[in-house]
Amino acid sequence: MRLHVGCAMWAHAPWQGRFLPHPLAPAERLRAYASWCNAVEGNTTFYATPARATVESWARQTAPDFRFLLKLPKAITHERRLANPGEDLRSFLAAIEPLGPRVHALWIQLPGAFGPNDLGALAAFLRGMPPAYRYAAEVRHRAFFEDGGAARDLMRVLGGAGAEWVPFDTTVLFRSPPTSDAERDAWTKKPRVPRRAPALTDRPVVRYLGRDDTDRTVEGWRPWAEKVAGWLREGRSPTVFVHTPDNAEALPLARRFHDEVRALVPELEPLSEPVPAEPPTLF
Repeated sequence: MRLHVGCAMWAHAPWQGRFLPHPLAPAERLRAYASWCNAVEGNTTFYATPARATVESWARQTAPDFRFLLKLPKAITHERRLANPGEDLRSFLAAIEPLGPRVHALWIQLPGAFGPNDLGALAAFLRGMPPAYRYAAEVRHRAFFEDGGAARDLMRVLGGAGAEWVPFDTTVLFRSPPTSDAERDAWTKKPRVPRRAPALTDRPVVRYLGRDDTDRTVEGWRPWAEKVAGWLREGRSPTVFVHTPDNAEALPLARRFHDEVRALVPELEPLSEPVPAEPPTLF
């Protein structure tokens, strides 16, 4: 039984000196983050495939049971819309190889225009992917959330490949008007789709976006805490990523989510103690 929790990144200026040591060499930042959380979203790989040496550094800084959800490059998902990924895919797979079992899943985040009529492209893409990895798809077309037939078709495609459907729960953000600049920015950029919770595999993945107010964020994730506890009791190993619009408190919030689930499932192992942001003093 294992619950992985994490954030959208492992380096964030508001964390420096508060939660993570500062200054900290770039080659040590992931190591410090990994003392707080046991998973992270690999959003940067959407914009560029990292050098293999960079990925080797990620592997050195993390334990074998740390988990990355790595986003496929936008050239594959958004520009080619999964057709003929060719050299872009080969380069990406070669680059991430040093992570080995740390790759929780390859994350296929699809554009909002990718709808039910495009499911054939997704099915063909998944059939052509190497079986060494797990796969998880995030869709944003509203038909998948409002049309039961479209949702069932998507689940059949994903289920046939042993892939997961990744929900991005933004319902708490859009429940009431924004109250900060970061929330106003998120209102213009984040998908506004209904919450969905069914798991398709034994490793469900959840992306949860709260508010910049901690109490509202915690209150909003309560249904997920219950759902995740239920998955654990079923023998599943879920991964939950906690976001807020400014992410200033996301690091301790991810650990708090783990603690709340552990209160519901006491046999869940606790997270390790994080490295202190400041060195210990004698007095």
